[in-house]
Amino acid sequence: MLFGLLGSQVAGTEEHSPNFILILCDNLGYGDIGPFGSTLHRTPNLDRMAAEGRRFTHFYAASGVCTPSRAALMTGQYPCRVGLACTPRDGLVLRPLSPYGLAPETVSLADLVKSAGYRTGLLGKWHLGDRPEFLPPRHGFDEYLGIPYSDDMTQAVGRRLGKKYDGYRWPPLPLIRNDRVIEAPVDLSRLTARLTDEALSFIRRHRREPFLLILSHILPGSRRRPEVGARFRGVSRNGPWGDAVEEIDWSTGQILALVRELGLARRTLVLFTSDNGAPTTGRPGDPSRGSNGLLEGRGYTTAEAGQRVPLIAWWPGTVPAGTSCDELCTMMDLLPTFARLAGAPLPQNVPIDGHDMTALLRGEARARTAYKAFYYYHGNQLQAVRSGRYKLYVPLETWRAHPQFRPGRPTGPLLFDVVADPGCRQELSRKHPDVVQRLLRLARDAPCSGSAR
Repeated sequence: MLFGLLGSQVAGTEEHSPNFILILCDNLGYGDIGPFGSTLHRTPNLDRMAAEGRRFTHFYAASGVCTPSRAALMTGQYPCRVGLACTPRDGLVLRPLSPYGLAPETVSLADLVKSAGYRTGLLGKWHLGDRPEFLPPRHGFDEYLGIPYSDDMTQAVGRRLGKKYDGYRWPPLPLIRNDRVIEAPVDLSRLTARLTDEALSFIRRHRREPFLLILSHILPGSRRRPEVGARFRGVSRNGPWGDAVEEIDWSTGQILALVRELGLARRTLVLFTSDNGAPTTGRPGDPSRGSNGLLEGRGYTTAEAGQRVPLIAWWPGTVPAGTSCDELCTMMDLLPTFARLAGAPLPQNVPIDGHDMTALLRGEARARTAYKAFYYYHGNQLQAVRSGRYKLYVPLETWRAHPQFRPGRPTGPLLFDVVADPGCRQELSRKHPDVVQRLLRLARDAPCSGSAR
């Protein structure tokens, strides 16, 4: 069925067959790592990765929360198109034992590169459905080891929720290999080291063939006190959150060192990013639940801090070292980019909202964003649109969970220049009414725009 959707297979050439390693963090903030401004957390491996690679300073997740963000990564589409922006039972993110998930017939990023001869593996957090028909092996992954949802969705939490989300039925947090539970509850304190070892094994075993590896960290995670390995406990200057960031940095260093050691560096694209911004405590000057730097707001929202996340690209000889890209690009771009580089055709009769960002990765002089507009959704509700340097919060009768909109404050339209003013402190709608009208017209053309009311 997959090949009927894809059309004829396109064989990769030597130029179009790099390995792909995607390191995806959970709730890591824009300002949590050294290359994006942190002076609190020690991230020497990420500092080196950025010095040898390229920082993307306007890279967006397609949601402020994890399930829809990961759906966008896997499909190249806004999550509202695939039914995972919001579900009737679970709300914004999937819960244990949910009847929903990424539909098995969906053509995923892994399906695409596998059609071009790649070996595929996913390690860590999935969060796109925990029933067998929704797990990674049904979505093109040859190997899977990880947890099916967030690190805080434990049996103890379910019991406290009771009837809400069928919490009283939640199982112990499981560790799954392919489609079989091998440990429950999983020891989260050992998991990052375990996943890192598994990633190193995957790279060694498949070094002679093209591969896609997604290492989807559980850290920093959704818990108020992330669980880290014993060697990282209490070593940072920022409590458990800082410990988690520094363990992630260690893991990244292990992977890059092996890629260099095996002589794979010049044919391996490594990307480091996060599924959404840090939740933060909301208290100024308190980084104990992450930092989003100078960005407006916090994670889990359509604020800049909710969806604008760090991205570092590393591919010696192809990605220019020590450079930055300020063009708008998104998590949805990874699917068409990987497909092009692998020599795999995009699925037919499926709207792909992402764009090939190969030229931006290569640092080509005339490369510019392909986005006429980028849309910010909270669940199925369109809340904002960005075009160029401007972001407009659209007028709505009822706002769902956004720090900009409190009782007594206007409900839009509110206009900000998110290039010059990433903290969204200066509202510009009266100064630029023409821009407001242009962005309102773009908002009316948004995917799933019927739900924006």
